[in-house]
Amino acid sequence: MRSAMVAISLTLTLASGQAHAATMKTPKPDVGAGHIAWFDITTTNLTSSKEFYGKLFEWQFTPVQGTDRAAEIVAGGTPIGSIRVADGKISSFNGLVYVQVADIQASCKKAKELGGTVVPGFPFDLPERTGAIAVIVDPSGHPLGLYTRTPLAAAPSPAK
Repeated sequence: MRSAMVAISLTLTLASGQAHAATMKTPKPDVGAGHIAWFDITTTNLTSSKEFYGKLFEWQFTPVQGTDRAAEIVAGGTPIGSIRVADGKISSFNGLVYVQVADIQASCKKAKELGGTVVPGFPFDLPERTGAIAVIVDPSGHPLGLYTRTPLAAAPSPAK
């Protein structure tokens, strides 16, 4: 179940990142290492949740290209997160917070050393190399996103 939820978050993250890259080719704002850089909200009713959060926090919502099941959350003209329709029942593991880190590779390594895991396929660069993300799972099974404004180091070119 947790793997499925992490996979759903990954799917939304990819879709949201593509929409974000299409409208803004620069990294997300620099909030500093250890601070929340992005978050995802999961809902069973996208329309109702957008209305609720829009009125509560004065957020606006930008459609995510390629889906009617997600939207990017915009506050004060700045994308700050995403909201998506849950795939099935909502649990305490739905939604994902991304914490900014200075070095995503080092943070993934440290998470493993501390008993966590890095979800397969992570870390990876965001579209247009505007940064990189990873999803880790803490020792109790809760997923957490990592974000850096620095793209991963380019792979060396094969020797000719």
